[in-house]
Amino acid sequence: MDGLGGKNILKRAVIAIVVILVIIQFIHPDKNQNASVTDYHITKLYTVPENVQRTLDNTCYDCHSNNTRYPWYSNIQPVNWWLNNHVVDGKRQLNFSDFGHYKLLKQVKKLREIVEEVEEGEMPLSSYTLIHKKAVLTADQKQELTAWAKKLAEEIYAKVPPQDIEDEKKKQEARKLKEGK
Repeated sequence: MDGLGGKNILKRAVIAIVVILVIIQFIHPDKNQNASVTDYHITKLYTVPENVQRTLDNTCYDCHSNNTRYPWYSNIQPVNWWLNNHVVDGKRQLNFSDFGHYKLLKQVKKLREIVEEVEEGEMPLSSYTLIHKKAVLTADQKQELTAWAKKLAEEIYAKVPPQDIEDEKKKQEARKLKEGK
């Protein structure tokens, strides 16, 4: 009798899981797809060399712009939710489509973060390059991207009003004091 009862429970569990998987296929987050390039897009504000633009297209924009290219498997749940979380978090960290909305000092900070993340091999994420082999950066691409980001950060920093720089220094000092450093 125990053997039959165990099989019955297992059968019900499998059916329940299949039903849940079918139901969640109808629940999708909004897609991050907006092909229009606004005046706030980094390419509308600053010069982006063609080779760097190709690198940004292939390695950055899916998670760091308002236009994600979704692979076929993104229509399957729960994969879609996982991808959506990556995109939402990526755009929260840096959004090339809204770059012009950032204050100049924040633009500089974001460009410096690009340099740091790329040089340390943190970006693009390994979970992204595992599936998107074109997104694996070559040594030349890393050099071109970081050189462009460093140069652009310097150009923008030169335009930052001195008062903004002074205010930022005061904020950093206050944070250090608060943290006890």
